[in-house]
Amino acid sequence: MTTLGLEEEYLLLEPETGLPAHRADEVEGLLEATPEVGRDDIQRELLSCQIETATPVCDTLTQAEESLLNFRRKLADAAADTGILGAATGTSPWMRQAYPELTDKQRYEDLRASAPGIVGDQFVNGLHVHVGIPDPERGVQALNRIRPWIPLLTALSVNSPYWLGRDSGFGSWRVVHYRRWAVQGVAPWFADAADYERRITRLGASGAILDRGVLTWVARLSDHYPTLELRACDVQLEAQDSVLLGALTRALVVTALHEAEADAAPLVPDPELLDAALWQAARDGLTGSLVDLSTAEPVPARALLADFLEHVGPALDAEGDTDWVRAGLATIADRGTGADRQRRAMRDGGSDALLDLYGRTLTYEP
Repeated sequence: MTTLGLEEEYLLLEPETGLPAHRADEVEGLLEATPEVGRDDIQRELLSCQIETATPVCDTLTQAEESLLNFRRKLADAAADTGILGAATGTSPWMRQAYPELTDKQRYEDLRASAPGIVGDQFVNGLHVHVGIPDPERGVQALNRIRPWIPLLTALSVNSPYWLGRDSGFGSWRVVHYRRWAVQGVAPWFADAADYERRITRLGASGAILDRGVLTWVARLSDHYPTLELRACDVQLEAQDSVLLGALTRALVVTALHEAEADAAPLVPDPELLDAALWQAARDGLTGSLVDLSTAEPVPARALLADFLEHVGPALDAEGDTDWVRAGLATIADRGTGADRQRRAMRDGGSDALLDLYGRTLTYEP
């Protein structure tokens, strides 16, 4: 069985206004005092209104879901004890004009110095999916082969429609925000692991980026773990949706590894078309058409999803994830993506309903 790990980033918000609450120090202290939460479960993000967690290395989807739900419950309790709200949304719908407070860490100060305008708007939260790979060489071959399907995973995950108090018109404004960094979008095609390392090293030496951590490609090899890391998805309102995206990502990577081993001919889209497809997926989610990168033509999102499931079906079966994925996709088909749900809440009840949605879904268990 191929290993899996999930990272989720959350916002801390004022429950009355929805504005970011720079209270992560207090929340972290309460979490560290909770026996069910280990120190390694808590991670700090760039802004002091953010908290992050990571599951342990998991073999099954149940393990991943239990880890996320445990942390989310404790986060909700710690936030409530501090008088604030934990929220699993890809962007903060509202923010102050003043420059945000950063987490007290030198690297974050260095990031601000390198890109102050971008860092000052970094009220964004993602879901990062780590899938175990045998070695960097095969990891690069898998990275090359998953590229055409990344926009679809973004479309499934959209959960950040609001920005600066208004509807951005995008299901994932977080993805659009990340396009402002120096190295962004879908990574290029690499000849092999040596080529991957050579090009990253040259980027780091250019002075354009602070370090390798600012390679904000939506998929890359992890520098810290033997994994391929997908960063194309917004954090999800509910843990079960994060796990669903984890299952789909794992199946895609496993499929890519098998194709590389069999030396199957890869699909290599034109880079500008792939970039446009990602932008379109971030805008439309599952509501309209997406680009079929095998034909360069628009197709209904649901039809492309069906093609994807056929593509990764054997891997889903091999990992024992098929039933979970079918149930999860049926739920999304019934209630919509996170962006759909956020817009529905705002339409039906305004900001109060949106904040209520954040509070209810953080700890929701199916």
